[in-house]
Amino acid sequence: MNFSEDFLHYVWQFKSFDHVDLRTADAQTLQIIHHGFLNKDAGPDFSQAKIQIAETLWAGNVEIHLKSSDWLKHRHQNDKAYENVILHVVYEHDVEINRMDGSVIPVLILKNRIARELLEKYENLFLNLNDFPCAAQIASVNRVIIDSFLSRTLTERFEEKTELLFKSLEEAKGNWDEIFYQFMARNFGFKVNALPFEFLAKAMPSSIYRKHKDNPFQVEALVYGAAGFLNHHAEEEYPRKLKAEFLFLQKKYKIKPIEMSNWKFMRMRPQNFPTLRLAQFAALISKSNHLFSKIIAIKDIGELGRLFEKLPVNPYWEEHYHFHKKAAGVNTQIGKKSIENILLNTVALFLFAYGKHIGMQDYIDRAICLLESLPAEKNAITEKFTGAGVSIEKAFASQAVLQLKKQYCDQKKCLRCGIGISILKPDLNNIHHT
Repeated sequence: MNFSEDFLHYVWQFKSFDHVDLRTADAQTLQIIHHGFLNKDAGPDFSQAKIQIAETLWAGNVEIHLKSSDWLKHRHQNDKAYENVILHVVYEHDVEINRMDGSVIPVLILKNRIARELLEKYENLFLNLNDFPCAAQIASVNRVIIDSFLSRTLTERFEEKTELLFKSLEEAKGNWDEIFYQFMARNFGFKVNALPFEFLAKAMPSSIYRKHKDNPFQVEALVYGAAGFLNHHAEEEYPRKLKAEFLFLQKKYKIKPIEMSNWKFMRMRPQNFPTLRLAQFAALISKSNHLFSKIIAIKDIGELGRLFEKLPVNPYWEEHYHFHKKAAGVNTQIGKKSIENILLNTVALFLFAYGKHIGMQDYIDRAICLLESLPAEKNAITEKFTGAGVSIEKAFASQAVLQLKKQYCDQKKCLRCGIGISILKPDLNNIHHT
């Protein structure tokens, strides 16, 4: 047997076996009235099934195994949850199974009832070593099926992220502005410096910045001081004044700066240096107090990106990428792709999560519309799918594909995937666009 129990679940659920002259292992006639509903929790595999054996009508659960003896291996004989099993569906019948009262559980044997073609399709999916199992077949899948399943994986991805966000919200005692500030800070690190930005946000709560919202210079002093960049001797006027201001504020708020060594500069374009990102971050704090409140108030998603444009970055950074290191023609504004990254990874997530939290679909819809308006990310995973013939034009699709790859392809859950199921069951592809 080159297949798993999940394959038999698929065969049963989608009725993909020969139903002619069905009989139990002891040769009684069997009619399947309803195959039941797949159970994803503990207990028998399918519930609320209806069958007729000889003249008797049965209603209850169906359990599926590769071999009858798997019932004993899984210790179902000691579990009362399995007492209501009315049919034991197996590929091979190697032992008789009894309920606790001694009655025999009827058995349906699927061996010789599954088409060779279906087994071959299954083997082509599961026995290849490709980390994208259906790469050779996905182009033949109807686009309606692909889009439908990508909608599901996109929702799954954002619901997973929302659960993590809710844990942070609980730690912040329900303060949405604070956790938005923390997530935004991490996003400003753009992978390489995500962790030190996160450390900074935890060392400097947004409530301190708000007390100085009308003094951008003090906000800059707090940002660079808490980030650990003002611990050394300063020769230029700007960093020297920043240091003096921070020393005063540090004592007032008992701030413990993070280590400057946390920040990464190696193999980075100067435009992405953390010193410049911190300048942009400080300018955003000064420009947009209570940023999260502004975001949820904006109904036109096209306006969201403008919150991150025309930031009042200190003029010092027009001639520097780093303290004491001059450079000409520095662009102090956040680039278009970086803004799109923030909208995708932070703004859309918070709109989705906030909608879930307060039970308002409008915010969830805004998050989806935002994803549908942003260009798709380009990375090794999305390139594999586009190379296989899947169209990925917007962030909605690229985010969905990342979830598909992580939770289905990598874990070989093709039989839980709408795309994988359609490959095994070709008639599902006979859907016409309207």
